[in-house]
Parts: sequence; structure tokens; C-alpha cells
Amino acid sequence: MSENPYQAAADRYLAAWNADEESRSAAVAAAWSEHGGYTDPLAEVTGHAAIAEVIAGARAQFPGFTFRPNGPVDGHHDTARFGWELVSAADGSAPVAGFDVVTLAPDGRIATVRGFLDRVPASA
Repeated sequence: MSENPYQAAADRYLAAWNADEESRSAAVAAAWSEHGGYTDPLAEVTGHAAIAEVIAGARAQFPGFTFRPNGPVDGHHDTARFGWELVSAADGSAPVAGFDVVTLAPDGRIATVRGFLDRVPASA
């Protein structure tokens, strides 16, 4: 992980989205503050268990895919923004991409996520 708090938060965030079922709860707890929230066009949840459920749903919808960064992380004060894409291990395609804006809690974990979906397949 980077010493840059914005990069570190983005790294933990993507690690949570890529975590397997056994390690997902710990990865979510490492990325989000206790009462952290996640909002995108498809979900609005608060708390580790609910965030882990959203992640589990996305992982079930796209088995064999991995979230990866798409461009640099930018931040100031307690806010960071970064792009990501969902990539197929089978063929390298990235049918889903988005952009997230996160607010950091004082401990550096995420307090809130506002997610935007830039590219979504018609069937998703």
C-alpha cells in the first residue's frame, strides 16, 4: 500500500471488491469505517455487512472478473476520486467501468462512497 492516504484508501477499496467470500468481511472492515456507507445507481447501504452483501452480489453477477484501477487516484482534504473497471480473467474484456468519490474518516478508512457507473452491459 502507498503512503498516500488517498491511494491507500483506493487500494483497500478495490481489495474489498476483489476479496473472496472467506476474506470479504475483513477486507470490508479494513476499507470502510464502522458505519461507512456505499451509494451507487443500484444500491444505497450502510454498515460492513450490507456493503459486503452488495459486493457479493456483484461478484456473483460477474464470476471470474476482477476490479482494477482505471487511472490515477486524486484527492484533497478528506475526499478522493478514482476510476475502476471490472475485467474478465478469461479474455481481458472490461464490460463495466465506473468512477467513485469517497470521503475518508479520520482513521483513513472510507466513510462514504458515491459511485458512478460509466460503462455497463445492457444485460447487467
